[in-house]
Amino acid sequence: MSKKLFVGGLSWNTDDTLLRQSFERFGAVSDARVILDRETGRSRGFGFVTFDDDEAAMSAISAMDGTDLDGRNIRVNEAQDRPQRGNFSSRN
Repeated sequence: MSKKLFVGGLSWNTDDTLLRQSFERFGAVSDARVILDRETGRSRGFGFVTFDDDEAAMSAISAMDGTDLDGRNIRVNEAQDRPQRGNFSSRN
């Protein structure tokens, strides 16, 4: 089963490729994405890395949390499911 990690505190210069390369040493990475602002196209300073293997993901958390990546100390932990947004259509 795959496990998604949240990576916060990223440098504005970190891209998907660098994020993937930084985590691949722990195991197979199926996806690595830096989240971009819709309007500016600039990094929002966080991203997600998805591992194929839970053990690899846990090793990455232990080794990478609090370390330097691209000149910034990053935070790495398990990604939490995003809360459901309310339905804004009101039909009274």
